[in-house]
Amino acid sequence: MYDEWKALADRVAGHAQNFLDGLTRLANGEGGDAFLPLLLVEVSQLSLAGAQLAATEDVILPGNFEPPIGPDPDIDPLRTALAARLGPVDDYVEVFDPYKDTKVTPYRLSDDLAAVAADLAHGLRHYRAGRPMEALWWLQYSYFNSWGNHAGAALRALQAIVAHTRLDVEEEKTPV
Repeated sequence: MYDEWKALADRVAGHAQNFLDGLTRLANGEGGDAFLPLLLVEVSQLSLAGAQLAATEDVILPGNFEPPIGPDPDIDPLRTALAARLGPVDDYVEVFDPYKDTKVTPYRLSDDLAAVAADLAHGLRHYRAGRPMEALWWLQYSYFNSWGNHAGAALRALQAIVAHTRLDVEEEKTPV
């Protein structure tokens, strides 16, 4: 069973690292005019890893205890860079939990993406320390508790932005 868990941890860690790398590149100015669609791709690909975690039985750590890993990295520079790139489309509204809380709540894409990045970075620290089970546990737990919701909300917001960009265009006038 450990080999199956390790293989899943390897796959999810790969998705997490790819997301962090892509998000960092985009926050730092790569992507040009395709910034928003590329951001949508990054979040979509990460959502696949989340779905894999959701389809897996619960990961339970021995002793039900997460070993200490030390302070997490400062994600605020990433959040700030994303906010600057997103500009006027950073703010949006979302229904946090359509089954429990149906009021509309204001959010920021930069905050959502930074929260996802922080959760993934924490899990990757366990993974890099040679603790794939702890990494898998953290990534699954935080998917259900935090980053899954943030990624889902960001995915919906980004899809809406990209769709509006493509569909909300002025009709071309044909010369008569």
